[in-house]
Amino acid sequence: GQRSGSLALVLGQIGFRVHLLEGGYKAWRRQVVQDLDSLPDRFEWRVLCGRTGSGKSRLLQSLEAAGAQVLDLERLAEHRGSVLGLLPGQPQPAQKQFEHRIWEALHKMDPGRPVYVESESRKIGSLQVPARLIERMRSSECLHVELDLAHRIALLMEDYEFFVHDVEALCRQLDHLVALRGRAVVDSWKHLAREGRLAEMVEVLLVQHYD
Repeated sequence: GQRSGSLALVLGQIGFRVHLLEGGYKAWRRQVVQDLDSLPDRFEWRVLCGRTGSGKSRLLQSLEAAGAQVLDLERLAEHRGSVLGLLPGQPQPAQKQFEHRIWEALHKMDPGRPVYVESESRKIGSLQVPARLIERMRSSECLHVELDLAHRIALLMEDYEFFVHDVEALCRQLDHLVALRGRAVVDSWKHLAREGRLAEMVEVLLVQHYD
């Protein structure tokens, strides 16, 4: 529009390199939505599957460091994908921003090479994973990651160390499971946490809920 054109003109005159989108933001948004219906079909997906705490996210990071193509949806969503997954002091992006991040990541990838991704539900925190991407992930090769219970507990204690230092924040998050597990069960988990028996609480939570 005229306002965008005027601002671009002013910015250009003071030294900025400015590009105007033909059709404006609405046209850009329509293109992103259309592309997210087709982009996932261009790639061969390899999906890391496994129980909570089995190290899928760490393996994904290691694959990326080794040069593999990786789509880290939890990093793009700024959430670890479970009821305890919201990162303290780090709100999630808006849905549209999340989709733009996925679009940008896929556009940088080579369709001739596989893309590794962690198995996810349709929602990561409050954000919805694009439908076609979920469909492709669920129909693709699954690489099953296994880790014994003791090491899963140790890994989760490391990854969620902030809850070790803020037990009340942990208890507030556990309250979200009352509808699924009942008040008595959730209160028993909170009791273990408040007594400092966090490793025991993690084990019970894995066995009774996540597994």
